[in-house]
Amino acid sequence: MTVHIIADSASDLNKEDFSSLGITRVSLSVILDDQTYSDGENIEPIYVYDEMRSGKSPKTSQVTPDQFERVFKDYAKNNEPCLYLAFSSALSGTYQSATIARQAVLDEYPDADIRVVDTLSASFGYGLVVREAARLANEGHTLDEVVAQSSYYAEHMEHIFTVDDLEYLYRGGRVSKTAAFMGTLLKIKPILHVSEGKLIPLEKIRGTKKAYKRLLDMMEERSVDLKDQIIGISHSDCLENAEMLADEIKSRFHVKTVDIRMIGAAIGSHTGPGTIAIFFPSKPIH
Repeated sequence: MTVHIIADSASDLNKEDFSSLGITRVSLSVILDDQTYSDGENIEPIYVYDEMRSGKSPKTSQVTPDQFERVFKDYAKNNEPCLYLAFSSALSGTYQSATIARQAVLDEYPDADIRVVDTLSASFGYGLVVREAARLANEGHTLDEVVAQSSYYAEHMEHIFTVDDLEYLYRGGRVSKTAAFMGTLLKIKPILHVSEGKLIPLEKIRGTKKAYKRLLDMMEERSVDLKDQIIGISHSDCLENAEMLADEIKSRFHVKTVDIRMIGAAIGSHTGPGTIAIFFPSKPIH
């Protein structure tokens, strides 16, 4: 029986990813000018970035238990196994919403096979884990096999990124006003990563070119062997820079492919325009 894969919009997968792989999407909400939008459905990331450049500060909210309950119940009614791979619980309450909804559906359908896995991942790093799970599901692997492999992939998924302007992290409460001001004044580009699902600062680099070079060096330091691996890059309205980094990654590491996605409205509301993130496995996958 085919395993159904569910992911939320913080995976930064595009519409084609969801459609071609048969992934069910649930959306976080983006609140801008007192209007609430569904991430990935009725708001474009580029609109959010333009509004942020003009001084706006969008907010986001997690997927609700009711949203999950509707999706889980559809599969439970037909006795179809499903797996929700969750956006990091350290960054959103969406995982908790899913666990509440799962229990509610199991109370009504006790034999339903509904799994919820916290990937402790974000953006396209999370998306790569979801894509792998969908590939396995479409090949006919069992739910246990899909859970085991996608959990292993998530455990070894590295996230490193840099933001263009510390002002956006300040607006989101990630850095102090003084740090944002001094960072902008000195052209400081922070490099951060995700550890145990949380955003952790790693280094401060002066200048964008040096920051990008450091990202590539970190890829080498934080991985065993990237040859023939799938690498992900996500960006918030700086495609040219993402493509430049992709070319350098291909040349330097001889990877299988580098897939590029735009950071969606929900994640981008916190990182701001000009963000570049690279995702890669610390250990070879497959």
